[in-house]
Amino acid sequence: MEEHSNHYAEAAIPQNMEGEVESEERDPESNSLIQPLLKRNRTLSSNPLALVGAKVSHIESLDYEINENDLFKHDWRSRSKVQVFQYILLKWTLALLIGLLTGLIATLINLAVENIAGYKLLAVVAYIDEDRYLMGFIFLAVTNLLFTAVAAVLCVCFAPTAAGPGIPEIKAYLNGVDTPNMFGASTLIVKIVGSIGAVSAGLDLGKEGPLVHIGSCIASLLGQGGPDNYRVKWHWLRYMNNDRDRRDLITCGAASGVCAAFRSPVGGVLFALEEVATWWRSALLWRTFFSTAIVVVVLRAFIEICSTGECGLFGEGGLIMFDVSTVTVTYRWMDIVPVVVIGIIGGVLGSLYNYFLHKVLRLYNLINQKGKIHKILLSLVVSLFTSACLYGLPFLAKCTPCDPSLADSVCPTNGRSGNFKQFNCPDGYYNDLATLLLTTNDDAVRNIFSTNTSTEYHPLNVLIFFALYCILGLFTFGIAVPSGLFLPIILMGAAYGRMLGIAMKSYTDIDQGLYAVLGAASLMAGSMRMTVSLCVIFLELTNNLLLLPITMIVLLIAKTVGDCFNPSIYEIILHLKGLPFLDAHPEPWMRNLNVGELADAKPPVVTLRGIEKVEWIVEVLRNTTHNGFPVVDDAVVPSVGLAVGATELHGIILRAHLVQVLKKKWFLKERRRTEEWEVREKFTAVELAEREGKIEEVAVTSDEMEMYVDLHPLTNTTPHTVIESMSVAKAMVLFRQVGLRHLLILPKYEAAGVPPVVGILTRQDLIAYNILNAFPHLKNPKGREKGN
Repeated sequence: MEEHSNHYAEAAIPQNMEGEVESEERDPESNSLIQPLLKRNRTLSSNPLALVGAKVSHIESLDYEINENDLFKHDWRSRSKVQVFQYILLKWTLALLIGLLTGLIATLINLAVENIAGYKLLAVVAYIDEDRYLMGFIFLAVTNLLFTAVAAVLCVCFAPTAAGPGIPEIKAYLNGVDTPNMFGASTLIVKIVGSIGAVSAGLDLGKEGPLVHIGSCIASLLGQGGPDNYRVKWHWLRYMNNDRDRRDLITCGAASGVCAAFRSPVGGVLFALEEVATWWRSALLWRTFFSTAIVVVVLRAFIEICSTGECGLFGEGGLIMFDVSTVTVTYRWMDIVPVVVIGIIGGVLGSLYNYFLHKVLRLYNLINQKGKIHKILLSLVVSLFTSACLYGLPFLAKCTPCDPSLADSVCPTNGRSGNFKQFNCPDGYYNDLATLLLTTNDDAVRNIFSTNTSTEYHPLNVLIFFALYCILGLFTFGIAVPSGLFLPIILMGAAYGRMLGIAMKSYTDIDQGLYAVLGAASLMAGSMRMTVSLCVIFLELTNNLLLLPITMIVLLIAKTVGDCFNPSIYEIILHLKGLPFLDAHPEPWMRNLNVGELADAKPPVVTLRGIEKVEWIVEVLRNTTHNGFPVVDDAVVPSVGLAVGATELHGIILRAHLVQVLKKKWFLKERRRTEEWEVREKFTAVELAEREGKIEEVAVTSDEMEMYVDLHPLTNTTPHTVIESMSVAKAMVLFRQVGLRHLLILPKYEAAGVPPVVGILTRQDLIAYNILNAFPHLKNPKGREKGN
C-alpha cells in the first residue's frame, strides 16, 4: 500500500516549492490561532504488509478508476463499432466460460470426495462388521492423516494463498486491495486438490468457501489469458487488461462458486451482491446471473448422468440438496415463539462463535509463525483428534431398536449413507450418533435435516453432536488446508435447531427437520451476518415456499442480535489479516475530523512538474514508496482573476507509468512539450495497464539524468479531488463508492504562492485504526460527545 514515513520527509520537498521549505519546517501547532481542534501526537502511518491466505505479502491498491490520459482518450475515440461489439461479446463469452468451468470443477470435486470418502467409510464398516474395532480406527485415522497431509503439504509448500476459504481476500480485492498470488494457476490447482483431500479426510470443513475462491481464480485467469508466465496474447483480451473489468469477472466467479456449492443460482448472485462485492451495477447483475445459470445447467446434467450409477458412489450423495417440496409446512401463531427463540439463539451463538474463533486464529498464528513443519503438524493433530472423536463417540451411544414399520433394508444399514447406521449394534438396532458422525459432512446434513424422523435421534446424542462440532468448528478452521465455514456452521446450527424441535414437539406442528433447517439458517446469519442471500439459498435448497416467512424472521432476528455484539466473521478475519478493507459506514467520530488535518499528519506531498528532469524522477522513485504523484505546471498563463505566478494542477501520474518511461528511455534533450504522435509511437494504452516493473530494475546513465520527460500525455487529467475542509467521513464514502486509489486534497484558498495540492489520501489513510493512532483524542468517548 502507499506507505509514508518520516524517513522520506526531506525527499518529499518538490523542487518547485523550494521557497516554501522554511515555512514548512515551522510547527503549525505553535500558533494557537491555527491550532487544530484535535492535536496529533504522531504521524499518520500505515503498514503495507498483510496476511494473504497463509502468506505475508506486500499489498497495494487497485486502479479501479479510469486513468484518463491522452493515450486512453485516443484509444477510446478510435474504437469502431466492431471493436465495441467485440468488447461486449468478450465479456459475455468469459461469463459463459466462468460458469462452465466452475460447474465442471465443482462436479469433479464432488465426484472425488464422494467416492474417496465413501470407499474409505465402507472399508471402516467392513472392519466393524468383523468386530475388528481397533483396526477400523487405525484405518480411518491413517487414511485421514494421509489426506490431510496431502492438503497441508500442498498449501504450505506450493501455494500458501490456497489455505483457508479465500472469501475474505476476495472481499478485499473487490474492495480495491490487490492480494498478490491469490488468483494464480498454482493457487487454483492446490485449492482443487487440497479441498478434495481435506474434505475426504473427514475434517469439519466444507468445500463451499473454496469453491468461491476457485470460481474467482478461474475468472481471473480467463481475464488475463492464463497464468502469468504463459499468457495467451490474444488481441481481444487486451480489452480485459485493466482492474475494472477483472473486478467484474471475479465477481461473476464468486457468484458461480456459491451456486456450484449449493445449486442456488439466484442465491449465488445475491451472495456476490450482499457479501463480497463493493461496487455493483445492472449490467454486472445480468452477467453474474448468466454465469450462475450455466453452472446450474452443468451440475444438473452431471446429476442426471450420475443418477444411473455410472459415477461410483456419487449418486448416493453429492451436492447438499434438502428437498421438502412434498412436506406440508403448517404453523400456527404459537409457532412464532420458537421461531423467534431460534433467531435469538442463532445471533448469540453466532457472536460467541466469532469471538472464540478470533482467539483460536490468534493462537494458530503464533504456532504458524514457527515454520512450515509446525503448520503441517498442527493440521495432522487436528485430523487425528477429529478421527478419534468421529470413531470413538458413537460407542458411548445406546443402540436403538428399529421401527417395525421400516424395511430391513432401511434399518439398520451398514453402507456409507442412510439414516439408521448399525455400527456396533446387533441386528434390528441402530446407532443414531454413528448415523451423524460416521459419514461424510454432506450426508450428515441430510440426516439431521431429515423429516418424519421425530423419534430417530436421542436428545443427548444430538447434544453430543452439537458440542463436538462446536469444538471441531473452532479448532479446524485456521489450519493450513483449504477450508470453508458454511458447512461447519450449518451442522452446528442444525444440531441446536433439532434439539429445540425435540423439546417443542408436543407444542408445535413444525417438523424437527425443519427446525434443523431454521437453526442452520439462524447460526449462519448470526455469524456471517447475511440475510437476503441466505434466505434465497435456503429457499432453493428446500424447494418449499411455505418456509419463506419463518426463514425471513429467523434471519432478521439472528443478524440483529449478532450485530449487537461483534462484527461478522469475515470482517474479523479481514482485521486479523491486516487487509485495509474500507467499511460501508464510516465511524461517527470521522465527522469531527477534516481531510486537511489528515494531510497535516502526513509527510509533505511529493509533486512533479509537467516537464520534469529525469534525475528528479529517479530520486523520487528511489526514495519514496508513493504510487501516485500530482503533476503541476509553474508559470502558466494566468486566467482572469489569478495573479501572475499561479500554478496549475495538471493531474496525477502513477509510479508504474514513470517506471515505464524510464525503461523505454522516453527522454528529451530539451525542455518542451511533445506532440500526440510522439507518445503513441512509444506507448500503447494496453502497456500502461501493466503494473509490472520496479525502479531497481531500471538503469539510467549520468547523461540521461540531465534529460527531461514530458509527463503531460501520461498524466490522468481528471483525478478526483476534495477540498481540505471536507470531513473524513464524507471523503471515505466517496473513496469507497467510486473505487479510488488516490484522492487529492485541494487548498481552501487560491492565491499566488499557495500550492495547488496540499495532500493525497490513500486507502491506508482512511482506515480507522491508523487515524486513531495519529489522533488518540478521538478514542475518548467523552471527547467525542463534546465534539458532537
